[in-house]
Amino acid sequence: MFNLANKITLLRILMVPLVILLLYFEGPVTCMLAALAFIFASITDWVDGYIARRGNMVTNMGKFLDPLADKVLICSVLIMFVKLDWASAWVVILMVCRELVVTGLRAMAIDKNIALAADKFGKAKTVMQMLAVIPLMLHYPIFGATLWPVGEYLLYLALILALISGVNYCYDFYRLAYRKSRTED
Repeated sequence: MFNLANKITLLRILMVPLVILLLYFEGPVTCMLAALAFIFASITDWVDGYIARRGNMVTNMGKFLDPLADKVLICSVLIMFVKLDWASAWVVILMVCRELVVTGLRAMAIDKNIALAADKFGKAKTVMQMLAVIPLMLHYPIFGATLWPVGEYLLYLALILALISGVNYCYDFYRLAYRKSRTED
């Protein structure tokens, strides 16, 4: 149940309070440390998946925990950005609502024995969010370079991808659930 891949996923969840705490005590050093901790946590997303597939350790627990860990990490940081006034509340609200809708659809799909796979837009959204968060965390100039505007631009791209993938999930769920109900009649 708690194999190596799942333990790495749990580590990602346990990194969230550290990242948030570092951002709470906002400053050039703490933001740099928060960015490093976030990068480490983001890398574990790839590592746990690689280990699970390579070592034949894919479990239902991992299928549940991995996307949950991603959502907890990203949503927590984005909400903290609103508190720090580093991200627009409306952008974060739309992203968090999209995550809740997709999670709900996945739960309903499981209940109906429907496989609702992640699409390319959802995967690209996750990558874009992670890429946006890093320069947003590095909110203070580094060697004279201001990086947060790059993060803000990437966050808007992530929002577009989030909305597209959210619509795709809704469409796929409706299409698959409708097809399933038609075959059961």
